[in-house]
Amino acid sequence: MNEAVKEMKNFDVNKVREDFPVLSQEVNGKPLRYLDNAASSQVPTLVIERGAEYLQKEHSNVHRGVHYLSQKATTEYEAAREKVRKFINAKEAAECIFVKGCTDGVNLVANGYGRKFIGEGDEIILSQMEHHSNIVPWQMLAEDVGAKIRVIPMNEAGELIMDEYENMLNERTKMVAVSHISNALGTVLPVKEIIETAHKFGVPVLVDGAQAVPHQRVDVQDLDADFYTFSGHKMFAPTGSGVLYGKREFLEKMRPYQGGGSMIRTVSFDKTTYAPIPEKFEAGTPSIAPAIGLGAAIDYLNSIDLDAAFAYEHELLEYATEKLSALENVKIVGTAKDKASVVSFIIEGVHPHDIGTILDQEGIAIRAGHHCAQPVMDFYEVPATARMSLAFYNTKEDVDTLVNAIQKVIDVFA
Repeated sequence: MNEAVKEMKNFDVNKVREDFPVLSQEVNGKPLRYLDNAASSQVPTLVIERGAEYLQKEHSNVHRGVHYLSQKATTEYEAAREKVRKFINAKEAAECIFVKGCTDGVNLVANGYGRKFIGEGDEIILSQMEHHSNIVPWQMLAEDVGAKIRVIPMNEAGELIMDEYENMLNERTKMVAVSHISNALGTVLPVKEIIETAHKFGVPVLVDGAQAVPHQRVDVQDLDADFYTFSGHKMFAPTGSGVLYGKREFLEKMRPYQGGGSMIRTVSFDKTTYAPIPEKFEAGTPSIAPAIGLGAAIDYLNSIDLDAAFAYEHELLEYATEKLSALENVKIVGTAKDKASVVSFIIEGVHPHDIGTILDQEGIAIRAGHHCAQPVMDFYEVPATARMSLAFYNTKEDVDTLVNAIQKVIDVFA
């Protein structure tokens, strides 16, 4: 028995499900089957109770107060930053900037780094399978400064054509920004290879890790990522939480994304000097409760056998792929060899919104639409897909219920 199978067999999904109170409810008189984790994962009791404890006993502003509550809130807020550092193996906590989410992190880099170091005639490389949040900020920058967007193409399986990427890099390339895992296809991109190749040309790389951090171990030092950003609400934490990791050498030479309180050292009407990182990029009152909740989510993840959880989730992905592939009139969109957590599909003659609506009546939550990845939909010449996305608290029973409901959809429209 190989190690992955051993780990998977050691994982008790029913015990884990008890940690997530939302999963015990009914929807439309049916047990909830929550399969929309790529949009937002559910929150365990530990995180819910930690948020309530902060609001009940610790709520205050951070960093500037000398009274007990402010000092307590500051201690917990900065403790959450250290938990993030350890979780992604950043070199130091100061390299971990709290942001509202992955979108906020990309915008911070596009503005703070891009507007200072990218100019007319320069090139920014993205991949064809990017989420809109890793396209639009770079387009806005390119339009303002006269830079050019170049796109790494993909094949029919939903895999990047790496030879094309290597040919794109040149002396005009100033940034590469790619997803770690595609939210629309589940493809795991070869980000370590992408980073190594870019660094040969001295080009920094930003990785959108929103879909990766909840589904596999991420080591930013091993990847050698210059920037890595992710959202808390996809990794069992509250909305409004997230992190931008950046190497100190880049963060220190970047412009602040926003101005205001907390991010300054001195202010006069003649000149302002900025605080050191991370405060330099955290203007105003931060999202304190969500950040502490993110720290609690990391505590939760550290309390379970993550390797076993990830092995179980991958086995469940393979099971779901096999079951859906066996249905007539169902086509899976995105069949890369290396995938995680997501199965997107279409049913011949049925709009994905109709699929989602009918499944909801069966208590099944999936996502239907373009998934903020319209270039992916354009590539496959479809307006939208239905997307099932897994977390380690999902079960084969969830998948079987989904498959049976999809068969009902096929029968209705046939």
